[in-house]
Amino acid sequence: MNAFVTAECGIRQLHARFSDAVWRQDANDFAACFATDGEWKIAGMHMHGRAEIGDACTRLLGRCSHIHLLVGLPIIEVDGATAIGRLSMTEFARMHDGSTAMTIGWYHDRYVEQDGRWRFAHRHWSMKYRGAPDLTGGFVDTPDYGSFPGMPGAEEPTYVRPA
Repeated sequence: MNAFVTAECGIRQLHARFSDAVWRQDANDFAACFATDGEWKIAGMHMHGRAEIGDACTRLLGRCSHIHLLVGLPIIEVDGATAIGRLSMTEFARMHDGSTAMTIGWYHDRYVEQDGRWRFAHRHWSMKYRGAPDLTGGFVDTPDYGSFPGMPGAEEPTYVRPA
C-alpha cells in the first residue's frame, strides 16, 4: 500500500506540474512532464518525444492568452515504476481575440517513473465537449472505453472539436 500512496502522490504532482506549465504557457516545463520518449495524442495529432511535444505545446497554447485547467482526481493502477490512469479535465481558455471556450474531456494515461519523477509515457485525450461555458456548445460523440482500466487502443485516434 505504501508504494501505491507514493506513486499516487507523484502522479498528482505530475498533473499539478502539467497544469502549471499550461497556465504559464511554458513549453519546456510542459514537455518535461513527458518521458524522454513520451507520446501525446490530442485533436487528431500524435506527437513523439519531448522536442515534438514542446513544439506542439507552443503552437496550441499560443492561440490563447490564458488557459486554466481544472484537473479531476486520477484513477490509477500502479505496477512498480509504471502505472495507468484516467482523469477528467476541464479547460477554460481565453483566445487572443477575447473569445472564450470551455473544453471537457478525459485523459487516458500511461505513466513511468523516470529520473526520480513520475512522467507521462503516453497521453490520449478524449474530448467530450467544446464550446461556451454554459454548456450550449457542441458535445462530441467519442468512444466510451468502459469502466477503468478500459483504455483506447494504441492506434485509436483522438477526435477534433466540432466546427
